[in-house]
Amino acid sequence: MTFWTKIAGFILRNRYLVLAVIIGITAYLVSQTNNIRFSYSEANLLPENHQVNIEYNKFLEIFGEEGNLIILGLKDSTVFEVKKFNAWNELAKKLDNTPQVAFTVSITDIKKLEADRKNRKFVVNPLLEKTPSTQEDIESIKKQLFEELPFYQNILFNEEGTIQTAIYLKKDIVNTPERADFINNYLIPEVKKFQKDNQLDVRISGMPYIRTLNSQNIADEMLLFVAGALLITAIIFFFFFRSFRATFITMLVVGIGVTWAFGFIGLLGYELTVLTALIPPLIIVIGVPNAVFLINKYQQEVKKHGNQAKSLQRVISKIGNATLMTNITTASGFATFVFVKSQLLREFGILASINIISIFILALLIIPILYSFMPLPQKKHLNHLEKKWMENVVNWMERTVRHHRITIYITTVVIIILSMAGLSLIRVSGSLIEDMPKGKQFYKDIKFFETEFGGIMPLEILIDTKRDKGVMKLSTLKKMEKLNETIETFPELSKPISVNNLVKYSKQAYYKGNPKYYQLPTSQEQSYIFAYTKNSDSNAGMLKNFVDSTGRYARITTFMKDVGTDKMDIIQERLNAVIKKQFPDEKFEVSMTGKALVFLKGTNYLIKNLVISLSLAILLISIFMAWMFRSLEMILISLIPNMLPLLMTAGLMGFFDIPIKPSTILVFSIAFGISVDDTIHFLAKYRQELLANNWRIKPAVYSALKETGVSMFYTSIVLFFGFLVFTVSSFGGTIALGGLVSVTLLLAMVSNLLLLPSLLLSFEKKIANKKVLKETNFKILPPKEKSEK
Repeated sequence: MTFWTKIAGFILRNRYLVLAVIIGITAYLVSQTNNIRFSYSEANLLPENHQVNIEYNKFLEIFGEEGNLIILGLKDSTVFEVKKFNAWNELAKKLDNTPQVAFTVSITDIKKLEADRKNRKFVVNPLLEKTPSTQEDIESIKKQLFEELPFYQNILFNEEGTIQTAIYLKKDIVNTPERADFINNYLIPEVKKFQKDNQLDVRISGMPYIRTLNSQNIADEMLLFVAGALLITAIIFFFFFRSFRATFITMLVVGIGVTWAFGFIGLLGYELTVLTALIPPLIIVIGVPNAVFLINKYQQEVKKHGNQAKSLQRVISKIGNATLMTNITTASGFATFVFVKSQLLREFGILASINIISIFILALLIIPILYSFMPLPQKKHLNHLEKKWMENVVNWMERTVRHHRITIYITTVVIIILSMAGLSLIRVSGSLIEDMPKGKQFYKDIKFFETEFGGIMPLEILIDTKRDKGVMKLSTLKKMEKLNETIETFPELSKPISVNNLVKYSKQAYYKGNPKYYQLPTSQEQSYIFAYTKNSDSNAGMLKNFVDSTGRYARITTFMKDVGTDKMDIIQERLNAVIKKQFPDEKFEVSMTGKALVFLKGTNYLIKNLVISLSLAILLISIFMAWMFRSLEMILISLIPNMLPLLMTAGLMGFFDIPIKPSTILVFSIAFGISVDDTIHFLAKYRQELLANNWRIKPAVYSALKETGVSMFYTSIVLFFGFLVFTVSSFGGTIALGGLVSVTLLLAMVSNLLLLPSLLLSFEKKIANKKVLKETNFKILPPKEKSEK
């Protein structure tokens, strides 16, 4: 009695106990779903000890969280009517008084810096000494704002008359659920009320706001994907099997699998991110093919001899091992992410591999047990096994392999050449907002602020002068000004904000507020202007945003538009050239950082991780094939049909300008992990047929093609439409992922059913001879029983 026969006996004898255990585990995992939490920070694709992260963490230690800014914008000249103007300022005051807000900066908060000649110090006086009541008051404020206060330009207004209010959240709530609570339950309702009362269109943006709405979108879409994947796979499954019973059992299995997937996310304490949200629908799409192979085999056995117990026992013993191997290889493909240093990918790999093995176990246990309680399938349920159109498809594949192998090889070579041409066009892109839903209002608002103010994603430059009070030396300020001027030459960056703005404002204040003096002081002016500054504590609060308490560190803040890694590399290169020239290493240490830059750098790092994980997956499959066939040629033959679809996908990405980015980078690992399943099923059956046909390769290949062709066709169609569900997403990356994986798996099916058997036949003298087969003691499928009719 074989191992799998014993397993089959145990499952069927203890079916009540097995079902009780499944119910118990499911109940426990359902309780763990309460621990599921959304990600409240950007995905950090880099390991903690990476230089980019070290520099970012250093910046946070000195200046604190930089992604705490929410901005409200208005581009409407009627806002400068008395009622609307006062309502705009009242909105800012309301928001300023909420416990989640550290402070707001709006027109009502503008302070004019003025020189107190008597006491030789600067004082600040409010721009709005009283609430304006007439249009003349408003016009006076407008004149001062747009003509006399360049310090606030591109912070609170621009030259076109667009105004904005800056809301700085308390830094300790930025990465917590409290942030989402404030935005959803207070900020958005208040803004909507203001819009309705004043007939003004307010734009909202800033990283905390974007992240909150994006997280909600991810959660909503995950439920949509799960429902969509269940519906479409159920319809396709029923179309093939024409059995409500088989469809119900399959949906029950994947339904429990999805429940387990959510439970494992909660149990392991992982956050719900763009990647982990893909796990539940992924499990549906991978779980259904398991059911296809198991139910198809059960129905084939029933058709042969009509003995239910024997049929169920053979489903487990014959298909169990092959299905286990295919699921292990799929899980191994995902598990290779465990070895990369990116926490985000590691979590995805762990969850995917655990859930793939779980869905296999569930299918292997539940399907035979439920069928054991049911009567034998009726004749109408078995008719799909003899469908004429399906038989014609399989016969066409056999004829093509038998008579047109040269055509298959020529086509393969042409595809490889075209794919290589497409591969040369592929580009890398890493942008925080590139994949965000283009139709959503918050994406349109991002574009509004990019046009009006130059972007919303902060890029920080940290300057270490290596000595206390080094920042306020005029020579340092002049070096910073050179860097500021370079930043202003980039259309992708906003005007920079730094201590220089405040120093220039101090000079303007010294010269009675004349805007033409808004510039750095000369060396002669420096001593008496800085003397006023030292005597004054009025601008200390403003200064602490740009310089640390010791005066050693300064920051320059600019905001980026939606740029990819290629443009960012050019910007960095030019800025680094200026930094190198202006800030010699022996006197200064300068680093560029910020969440957006960390994300961009993470994209490049991710590509290296992809190469590592894909290489590991290929190595694992090679080891498995070597163990199975003990033949180097066999390893190459089994890998070619799986590498070809990946190459074709890369070519398509190049031709259709779909960049490699965090959202599309998983295409290759997912597709390779799943497409290898077809190869294993085919080769497992081929090896069984070799033994049955006394090591004659031709009849073994054709028999394997006929028997596995139907199941491979069914599973590939289910996978194709299952992954196609992702294309209904509003996220660009998810759409690309779904479409590319669908196409890749369809190509993999064709490759495994035409190219793989062709290669086996062409290299028949070098592979799977009698000696090789006798040397290997591994049996993926038991030999055919001679008693079978």
